[in-house]
Amino acid sequence: MEPSDSEAYGGTSAEIAKDRCREFAYLCVDEYLADIYKARALATAFETGLIDAIARTEELSLEKWMERNGVKNSGLELLVGMLESNGVIERSNGSISFTDSFSRAMQFRDLMELKAALAHKAAHDFLNLFSDLVYRPGRFFRRAGFFKLFSYDRSLTPSRENYEATRRWMTITTILTKYESAACLKYHDFSRYGKILDIGGNSGEFVLRILKENPKVKAAVFDLPLVCEIGEDHVRHHPEAGRISFIKGNALIDELPGGFDLITFKSMLHDWPEKESIRLIENASRSLKPGGTLLIFERGPVEAGKQGFPYSIMPFLLYSQFFRPPVFYERVLTAMDFTEIAVKEVRLDMKFNIITAVKGN
Repeated sequence: MEPSDSEAYGGTSAEIAKDRCREFAYLCVDEYLADIYKARALATAFETGLIDAIARTEELSLEKWMERNGVKNSGLELLVGMLESNGVIERSNGSISFTDSFSRAMQFRDLMELKAALAHKAAHDFLNLFSDLVYRPGRFFRRAGFFKLFSYDRSLTPSRENYEATRRWMTITTILTKYESAACLKYHDFSRYGKILDIGGNSGEFVLRILKENPKVKAAVFDLPLVCEIGEDHVRHHPEAGRISFIKGNALIDELPGGFDLITFKSMLHDWPEKESIRLIENASRSLKPGGTLLIFERGPVEAGKQGFPYSIMPFLLYSQFFRPPVFYERVLTAMDFTEIAVKEVRLDMKFNIITAVKGN
């Protein structure tokens, strides 16, 4: 039997969280999104400019803030009280300032704001359709509004509306990848590869992070047409842009380019049913050099455990029917005659698995 979080990490849930934050500092954002009250208050503080005002002045007069913004004391008092109880701010002589811990968390502001916004959107489907998620997942997927954010079919045909829709979901995946990729970089050595192909790599953020730490590596991203165009713009101003190419296509039906000694799938295969996921891996195998490596970096199955979930995990609960255990990938890779199959479990906001396998000669 697999050990619980407390057993595996040797402490309480609070101690476990601190251990994870020491390893990957950005995980501290979940402390401020622990429940719907804390997350909503923080989101309001961001949306109304209160956070920015504190950041500019370091110590903000509540009286002046109310005068400037026409805010009634009762409403602001509720918000400030909620922020104070959440460890975001502290008060002194009618003024407020960030706590030291929240000041450190502000370096991950983009992730904090994104996770709050996604959790609020996902909460509607969770509250209204959770029974479907448990008993009728197909019906849940058809009815849930959250999944409409990710309209991949709109990434095929150029139009202003399609560019805007594609850019919206790519902003989400890019910010998540910006931080999640740190674990993959820590536990896998990318320096030994010459050419990497990231299938479904959207904005190129994953390979960008790899190339920043590995100056001799080159990479290509294979994705849908509008995704590639937006991705090219995303990496354009980085020094690594010259080592990243974007290849337009559909990885399910199009022939993939060859000559790569590493092919990666980052948070991509869970989007597809088992049959299509296997086909994607088969296509990748044909594109991989003999002796090359296939790397899959995916969330594992959602596990409630005794600690439950922070509110910020809400969007990923909606995907609970789609995250697969590593044994699924091990079985598929074994059937395709891959060797040296290895699984590394990493605990971030959820369990992630880094699965690697070597293509036979």
